[in-house]
Amino acid sequence: MSARIYQRPKNAMQSGKALLDQWVLEFQPAEAKKPDPLMGWAGSGDMKQQLQLRFNSADEAKAYATRYGIDAEVHATPPRRLKIQAYADNFR
Repeated sequence: MSARIYQRPKNAMQSGKALLDQWVLEFQPAEAKKPDPLMGWAGSGDMKQQLQLRFNSADEAKAYATRYGIDAEVHATPPRRLKIQAYADNFR
């Protein structure tokens, strides 16, 4: 059972920064999705794909993973690069 730990990204459609300090533990899919014969919806018997655990820090998420024997890989958050410019720069 493997998982990945990452910090929540900022939503591009909103300017708020709420819940960006949370770390998420998501399980990797154990089996491929297959279409349902009746409706055609994609699904699988892997229930851990629906599980998403939230932690206050990466250390708490790593401790949880080691406590329960989950092989977790931590993905570091890339630094945000802000392009500071004035409105007048659009007309140069």
